[in-house]
Amino acid sequence: MLYDVILFDLDGTLTESAPGIMRAAQIAVEQMGYTGFDPRVFEGFIGPPLHGSFRQHFGMSDTQADEAVRRYRAYYTERGLFENAVYQGIPNLLRRLRAGGARLFVATAKPQVFTDRIVERFGLARFFEGAVGASIDERASDKVSIVRAALPTDGGRAVMIGDRKYDIHGGRANNIDTIGVCYGYGSREELAEAGATHIVDTVAELSDFLAGDIQSPPGFFVTVEGLDGCGKTTQIDRLAAHLQQLGYPALRTREPGGSPIAEKIREVVLSPDNLGMHAWTEALLYAAARTEHVRAVVRPALAQGQVVLCDRYVDSSAVYQGVGRELGLEKVLEVNALGTGGLRPDLTLYLRLDAAESLARRGRASSLDRIEMEGEAFHRRVCDAYDQLAARDPERIRTLDASLPVEEIAIAACKEMDLALAKR
Repeated sequence: MLYDVILFDLDGTLTESAPGIMRAAQIAVEQMGYTGFDPRVFEGFIGPPLHGSFRQHFGMSDTQADEAVRRYRAYYTERGLFENAVYQGIPNLLRRLRAGGARLFVATAKPQVFTDRIVERFGLARFFEGAVGASIDERASDKVSIVRAALPTDGGRAVMIGDRKYDIHGGRANNIDTIGVCYGYGSREELAEAGATHIVDTVAELSDFLAGDIQSPPGFFVTVEGLDGCGKTTQIDRLAAHLQQLGYPALRTREPGGSPIAEKIREVVLSPDNLGMHAWTEALLYAAARTEHVRAVVRPALAQGQVVLCDRYVDSSAVYQGVGRELGLEKVLEVNALGTGGLRPDLTLYLRLDAAESLARRGRASSLDRIEMEGEAFHRRVCDAYDQLAARDPERIRTLDASLPVEEIAIAACKEMDLALAKR
């Protein structure tokens, strides 16, 4: 590791905060009667203290700037704060640095109260020993003082990382190295002129520069299970959006399918034209598709540190073929273990839906595949088997009530995801 202590700016370095900041500033000046401005002027509000920005860009007096800050915060506290997203790759960068023994801190001119809420809300708090922000009145908002306050007293090789000249000045004034990042809201010219020790263009470049030979962290394998009609696709959409906001690269895939060969097997195994298929032929086709999918798609994505969101996996074969087709749950699991190499999900979200409700929802579908066409007794056996699997492995399989409104399920699913990621 090049550094023992690493300080990160927040806006433009850890999070892409421009939408919320710019929107809050625009609402504030519009409410105060300002018109005819170029919306790009609000780009200048990202980084510096608010009071000075309102004075500089709109010629406000101290009293007017105070009022603009008040109006800004009325919107920002409720909504703008969360119109924000962690840059893709930041969580894996932080995991990599922590694995190498680095001590991590946040040093930002954003008020402390907002800093604490953001690092907690976006899953960053667990990576940092501390976070130092400005006072709410911005009297203690200069970057030199903030960096000084964030540096631990027991020393070590330290570096300040940020996207604006203020971050570079703050680090240099405290006699530590600085790294300017060009993916934020500053420019390479600004960072070079400020005297940055190093300049990088991407999060990936920053990660490799800081962590060197430290291995990239493995990805996270999430599967979503349940009876047909339980809403798996909808909830995977919500999970993918949530992960993107938290900075995790996510890959969405499905079974059977997910790779070219597996998709061809999917056509065979689900086609209503093949109603006479033997139960073991069906089970082995699912296992064959899964073998191809895992080796061609899932394992490579996990090796790259991605979160894999998979619509169905081995649990589906266990309950549909093992119990629904009455082939034997353990036998089906054994067959699939050979093809997957024993790869297990880190988290499984089971969207539990009663078999009768599943049947009613399937009845409203425009067309049914070969499995969906099975009768209620088959799907009731599958539902009972899912319940038994969930009871047998409650740490991995988290049960969610799929009869609830979509947004309530999404909130619960994202909470389970956050808890599982935090345990990493």
